[in-house]
Amino acid sequence: MNRYKTQGVEIADSLYKGSSNVKWTLKEKLLLGLTPQMYLAQALRNPFNWILAAIFAVGLPIIAGRFLFGLSWVTHSSCDYPWGLFLGFGLFGMVPLSSSGFQLGTTVEVFGRHDFEPIERLALLNGLLGYFFAVCFLMVDLGQPWRLPYPMVVAFGPAAVLFLVAWHVATYLSVQIAEVSSGFFEWIGFPMGRQGVRKITLGLTVAGIILSTLHQGALGALFTYAPGKVHPLWYSSSFQWLHYFVSSIPGGLCMVIVVSTIARKTMAWRCDDNFKDNLDKLTIALAKGASMGLATYLTIKLIGIAHDNKWAYLATGWGAWYAVEMIGGVVLPLIIFAVAIRNNKVGVVRFGAVLTVVGVVLNRMNTAMFTFNWKLTEREIPHWREIVICITIYSIYITVYRFILARLPILYTWKTVYETAPALEKQGAYLPLDRKAPQPVGTYCSRVEESIPSTSYTTLKK
Repeated sequence: MNRYKTQGVEIADSLYKGSSNVKWTLKEKLLLGLTPQMYLAQALRNPFNWILAAIFAVGLPIIAGRFLFGLSWVTHSSCDYPWGLFLGFGLFGMVPLSSSGFQLGTTVEVFGRHDFEPIERLALLNGLLGYFFAVCFLMVDLGQPWRLPYPMVVAFGPAAVLFLVAWHVATYLSVQIAEVSSGFFEWIGFPMGRQGVRKITLGLTVAGIILSTLHQGALGALFTYAPGKVHPLWYSSSFQWLHYFVSSIPGGLCMVIVVSTIARKTMAWRCDDNFKDNLDKLTIALAKGASMGLATYLTIKLIGIAHDNKWAYLATGWGAWYAVEMIGGVVLPLIIFAVAIRNNKVGVVRFGAVLTVVGVVLNRMNTAMFTFNWKLTEREIPHWREIVICITIYSIYITVYRFILARLPILYTWKTVYETAPALEKQGAYLPLDRKAPQPVGTYCSRVEESIPSTSYTTLKK
């Protein structure tokens, strides 16, 4: 795509083609304004697409085999180790990295920090896809996805934490879909839908705050079902829910840093100047928020150890592994962020963000898998099919992420009629004088004075 853009090929970024008042068709928008031959050629030139194709060729049949032959065909999970990679990585690992949606939504819509708007939609999309594919991992683990509504609307269990988690995920997914839909409505040319979403944005944001914070804590509360099974250094009956909630804050912010960096490097053709010019400054700002989250998390972890008097465990082998997680995933990123923010080193900040993301995922896998039933001598080794399925589902996640970023106005601003005016001026287009705010492309009127008072419109040349 970078090659086509440098050659002057027009890429769809508005409802109307830049040089005329002809609308892009749905097919043209799906193909980014390229011909089918051009689109196929650029897809085949990308080596990453070939890697994804190889993963799908191997992984998709194995996913089908899981539903045909049962869970035991793809995993070594047992009563001793019930949560394998599907939940340890897919659910518990992806959910905290998806907290960026409610955090950036709150920052912009509630606290009025509109300087974060260039990355707000990216954060919302990251939250939506992260939660959605966490549910996909859950469905692969549980099987029978057609029975998903059963525990929610048929067999009520309001006293169970899992019931709480299920309803929080379902309702929060609905909220995130509504939040991201404004970009979709711009893309399809439905301004009334976008305006409707904008009117309820504050309510959606508040609902997202409530649902996401409760859900993050509820995931930690799940482990209170198994006291004595999770190693004491990773378990605290008083603070378990708080550990999960607080760690999700730096996890979500750092995930936005990582995703925005990858998008800028690999999809520069789709990033507009507003995104590119503000990304470094916003990356530093996100790192400041992540630093406060990491400091809070470290403090609460130490308080939890002191509260339950678990200092003696730090001198064991498990204590050494705990130190690896805390130093590599919390203390070291804190130091890196402190130095990088002070010296305005954006590249160093991004390295610290990667360490934080790895640290959050490692913490979830330690709690759900590695330290579960820590007193047993034999450890579970994930089945190779389980690993392949996790890689395949995550590859699908990446593919969907790329597909949406390439089309919807996430990394770029959907051009309005005012921004396309120079091109339309040649055709004598008309703009309303009494319009108080820019409207999406397609709301202008071209030579229809007979149906609108002539005093309301003027030619662009005037």
